Amino acid sequence: MANQKLDFRDYPINWNERGGRKWIYAKKPSGKWFTRRTIVSYFLLLFWVGVPFIRVNGNPLILLDIAHRKFIIFGAIFWAQDTFILALLMLSFVLFVVLFTVTFGRLWCGWTCPQIIFLEMVFRKIEYLIEGDYRERHKLDNSPWTTKKIFKKTLKHGIFMLISVAMTNVFLMWFIGSDRWIKMIQEPINQNISGFLIMLLVSAFFYWVYSFLREQICIMLCPYGRMQGVLLDSKSIAVTYDYVRGEPRGGQGDGDCTDCKQCISVCPTGIDIRNGSQLECINCTACIDQCNKIMHVTGKPPGLIRYASEAQIKGQQNSIWNARNRAYSVVLLLIFSFFVYTLFSRPVLETTILRSPGLLYQEQDKTLSNVYNIKIVNKTHDELPLELRVISHDGKIQMAGNTIILKDQDMYESTFILFLPKSEVTSDKTEVEFGVFSNNELIETYKASFVGP
Repeated sequence: MANQKLDFRDYPINWNERGGRKWIYAKKPSGKWFTRRTIVSYFLLLFWVGVPFIRVNGNPLILLDIAHRKFIIFGAIFWAQDTFILALLMLSFVLFVVLFTVTFGRLWCGWTCPQIIFLEMVFRKIEYLIEGDYRERHKLDNSPWTTKKIFKKTLKHGIFMLISVAMTNVFLMWFIGSDRWIKMIQEPINQNISGFLIMLLVSAFFYWVYSFLREQICIMLCPYGRMQGVLLDSKSIAVTYDYVRGEPRGGQGDGDCTDCKQCISVCPTGIDIRNGSQLECINCTACIDQCNKIMHVTGKPPGLIRYASEAQIKGQQNSIWNARNRAYSVVLLLIFSFFVYTLFSRPVLETTILRSPGLLYQEQDKTLSNVYNIKIVNKTHDELPLELRVISHDGKIQMAGNTIILKDQDMYESTFILFLPKSEVTSDKTEVEFGVFSNNELIETYKASFVGP
């Protein structure tokens, strides 16, 4: 049993048979599909870096301000009161990912995943530039420490560290906004020491991921990679080896596969695509380009490795649509339609009025008073002058501060005192109704309790 040869599915592809790390030295890819993927990646990199600086009606295009429970997604602001609407949006996104995976396999990973984009299009390109292609890198890593090796490794890892710091700062702007970030970097470090330390910690994490962990994120840690084993079926489109056309390989018989193993040499996760569907495959298309080059040299038609489903390889299916992805599409359409409806039908104002905790009523000659906290969120793009009134009782409101003027999608927080005549307070807890008016027009009502003797 101890001498039994292990199959490729018996252990992770980046482990050796003794359980140690097996480093992947992927050949530098090139070809039509790689060029397309490079264009998409650079566009997404530009989007990722540019988003914090893009303004829509004075607000960031996207802002995930968790500290203040304020989320801006493509110009639409979601507050804590919009949790249900935001949940519908997130559910729609998850269902879209599921539908996309059912139909097109792990295309997200190879083309749009930030982990792969930064690894393949930023860090690996720097590595290729400094250390050379896969043979030179393998030779360098296994050579003694010379002045040349020390210089190359120091230069590479120094650049990796700088990029990691830059990534962290861009990542931070998605959560605090570019204006606040610019203000923070202009201030002395001792005024933001905790934020500075967090930035260094996150930068160190990014550096570790892209310098050492690398493809193990996709192979061992990413939950989406595990999901594809459940979501994919024989009709899902993925990077696939045409075994009907390619076998028997190695020039024996009529098979087109020459068994050159070039598809393995360019794979960033080190798999052999000819072994069939594997969770390590990120659909990066590097093997398609490399195989097409070999087919061109040998005078055979391209497409031995291509985007196809198992059913298409067997000649059983021509359309990518089937009952399963149609069902997912209907569910996605229903949920997203409900999201759009709730987004556009939400009230223009969101008011919350609560009694100040820990405070009882105060008694005057003819009145009783309670202290309240008020929060009003403006969900429109208009500036609204507001006035708070009591509409259920003959009471008086004393606001802390000036007139309420809410700017475009702004929030107002304050405290006020409500005075009610003693004759109108008939129990220890009386329900009162407030009205929020704009230009003498009732916009919203809110009920709260009034504590009396």
